[in-house]
Amino acid sequence: MTSPERGLDVVVFGATGFVGRLTAEHLARHAPADARIGLAGRSLPKLTAVREGLGPRAAEWPLLVADSADPASLRELAAATRVVATTVGPYTKYGLPVVEACAVSGTHCCDLTGEALFVREAADRFHDVAAASGARIVNACGFDSIPSDLGVLLLHQRAEADGAGELEDTTLVVEALRGGLSGGTLDSMRTIVDTVRRDAAKRRLLLDPYGLSPDRAAEPELGERDSVAVRRDRELGGIWIAPFVMANYNTRIVRRSNALQGWAYGRRFRYREVMSTGRSPAAPLMAGATAAGLAAFGFGMVLPPTRYVLDRVLPSPGEGPSEKTRNNGHFRVRVHTRTATGARYESVVAAKGDPGYAATAVMLGESALCLALDEERLPPAAGVLTPATAMGPALVDRLRAAGMTLTVARVEGPA
Repeated sequence: MTSPERGLDVVVFGATGFVGRLTAEHLARHAPADARIGLAGRSLPKLTAVREGLGPRAAEWPLLVADSADPASLRELAAATRVVATTVGPYTKYGLPVVEACAVSGTHCCDLTGEALFVREAADRFHDVAAASGARIVNACGFDSIPSDLGVLLLHQRAEADGAGELEDTTLVVEALRGGLSGGTLDSMRTIVDTVRRDAAKRRLLLDPYGLSPDRAAEPELGERDSVAVRRDRELGGIWIAPFVMANYNTRIVRRSNALQGWAYGRRFRYREVMSTGRSPAAPLMAGATAAGLAAFGFGMVLPPTRYVLDRVLPSPGEGPSEKTRNNGHFRVRVHTRTATGARYESVVAAKGDPGYAATAVMLGESALCLALDEERLPPAAGVLTPATAMGPALVDRLRAAGMTLTVARVEGPA
């Protein structure tokens, strides 16, 4: 496993970017006093400026110059620390050299990717390398996809403890969401659109519900539950539902977690994600408007004339909202499941702060600390993993201590 003699516990790679800086701020405020933290990026003057803005606790943090285009610098970075927390994206463009350096050196790595094509390639190329070295390469350690992944893990653990059988039909419902799109997320979306437009095989991969499975041939072929229709959902208590913009990616991560654990959630585990617009008279109109808006945005990213306009009005990489706007954000998701015995459970994951910025910085920072400091509590796994399979209950505990809500309960009566 990772050598305890390394000089640093966590290095934030991409610390001069918007979310990287927020992650560094979280660590400066909340990491244990004896945690050894470093900052990495391409520009020493910019790293110095970031460190100067973090307060006295960070005054002596080492600065490491590293570039995704310079493999030697990445090898030095990986050798210097137990964990690399990387915010350098789009990951499809810049992430694989970081994964390779960490996988070879036995260094844990966590990222914020929402790019399924990157996860697939990283797993195909480096899972066995990381498994052999003991490295945990953990994708999706932000709002993509910790609430989904840990919300389902909580359901599985509670149902298993109760002897209630495997999970079957499971739905994540976004009940509240306030925040903005990050420039980095938009840049990732641009990269995905440009890639699949010219590559039919990658288009098929993105459409495959089990496209991130470690063993595609062993999947149960249950297909994908209806996550895109606008309708009143009786199964969910009569709420109106609309598509959720992150469902396509999050569902693949959760299914990957199931398969990585030997289909522990169940061989008939079916999972979807939707957004609730409530039960008011205006709810169907709101659901329809949400679906129409997502469709328009999707077409806008594909069609050259509208893409030209969007690229000039939407945030660029490294840009983000004001501190006031970040602090006023929040999210709450509720995950419903029915088990093979008919038992019903719900988990809730919620946090204050803009999901894509403030809350994501907390999730990434605590993931990095979990990998670095909680080794004895982590599941016995290595390779290219998910938050649930790499950290599981240890990360749940850390996020609760950091102020996030993560609960699970058995429920009685009709949905």
